[in-house]
Amino acid sequence: MKRVFVIFILVAIFSGSLVSQEKPLSKHNRSIDFESIIENAKEKVFPTLVYVKPTIEEYERGKRKQVLVAGSGVIISPDGYIVTNNHVIEKATRIKCVLFDRRFLSAKLIGRDKSTDLALIKLEPEKEGDVFPYAEFGDSDELTEGHFVMALGAPWGLERSISLGIVGNARRYLGDNYSEYSLWIQSDASLNPGNSGGPLINTSAKIVGINTLGTFFGGDMGFSVPSNTVKRVVEHLKKDGEIRRSWTGIRLQPLRDLDKETFFNSDKGVLLASVDDNSPCQRAGLQAGDLILKINNKEINGVYDTDIPEIRWFLGALPINVESDFLIKRSDQLLTIKVTPREKGKVEGDDFDCKRWDFTVKEINEFETPDLFIYRKQGVYIQGIQYPGNGSNAGLSYNDIIIKIDKQEILSMDDIKKAYEKIMADEKREKKVLVEILRGGKPMFIILKYHTDYDKE
Repeated sequence: MKRVFVIFILVAIFSGSLVSQEKPLSKHNRSIDFESIIENAKEKVFPTLVYVKPTIEEYERGKRKQVLVAGSGVIISPDGYIVTNNHVIEKATRIKCVLFDRRFLSAKLIGRDKSTDLALIKLEPEKEGDVFPYAEFGDSDELTEGHFVMALGAPWGLERSISLGIVGNARRYLGDNYSEYSLWIQSDASLNPGNSGGPLINTSAKIVGINTLGTFFGGDMGFSVPSNTVKRVVEHLKKDGEIRRSWTGIRLQPLRDLDKETFFNSDKGVLLASVDDNSPCQRAGLQAGDLILKINNKEINGVYDTDIPEIRWFLGALPINVESDFLIKRSDQLLTIKVTPREKGKVEGDDFDCKRWDFTVKEINEFETPDLFIYRKQGVYIQGIQYPGNGSNAGLSYNDIIIKIDKQEILSMDDIKKAYEKIMADEKREKKVLVEILRGGKPMFIILKYHTDYDKE
């Protein structure tokens, strides 16, 4: 009899009859109610969804090419500002957008931030005073695991779709390469190519994230930039068209690093893991192993890896070329060290197409190509090479650093442009050139012959 009574109570709890004094909804009615919530959210945000179709310049395959790509975006203001991903519109020569009502409008780039993979564009209205439907931002800090979310976008170029899922992790850290200035929202709402830049919304029809990364193994798992990060970035891009960040040249490590199985005996501060050569912090005297406690009297606490992006954002917002006070603990000593951050500068080098040589080059950048920066602080490297082509036939390869061309030193993009144009303008010379490269730190000499014009074959 007791067993029957327990089963009755469990059934009553799960059916809702003991949870509320109000008359419970039947299973059928609860399903309809949930569907109506989803339908309401969809109806509010679907009209704000934009199918983004940029024409971009591509250099990665050894030739400069104009390529039509596709992604998603969401209108966030009545005058037509749109948030999307940086990787959707990066190197765009023009941007076209398809709106919910099938109108085809152009958009102009307002600004982009490669470090958070976000960009802001603005629709060019058909007539002055046009007003667009727009979605509102929600508070991503309110998200917790298990909350329902919807991913809107244009996967596979299909203009519009919606997928439903739950938040698997509301504050996911994906390592230094992906989580420099922001954590991620992980959900199982399906994301496919083309969803990038679309909104992740909650059941109140508020934007809680911008869909950015998807995985295709181990089940559906997508990652979105939290709306609170998006709002920060949009504010800067609207005002300045970019985000100017300070650079101090330090690598941080949490006090409780589960991946490295290192645990620092402190409950406050963040560990300085390494200091870059010739960086502001190295010049000021900071050392690996220092415990940073305060910066400009603000307490710095990086206990876990999920705390690190916010500290990096704070460091990036320090006044450029202005002294900042770093309170550190070294051994048992408390020291105040003055650091003067410099501007971070470009996080990506420029591109150039050595068309007749069948390869493209890019500037070495300490943030984008740190492995090459170790070998050469200034210069260019081969970012794309055509097969077949004159460069590949000669034995040149991806990531070769170009040291000299015809004995002329190459230290900048301007250097290689001048060398290429001078050689190609000399119609009397033999169609070959001596190229000195650095491959894996080892110098090599290569004779590049360019008799064949592969574009005409």
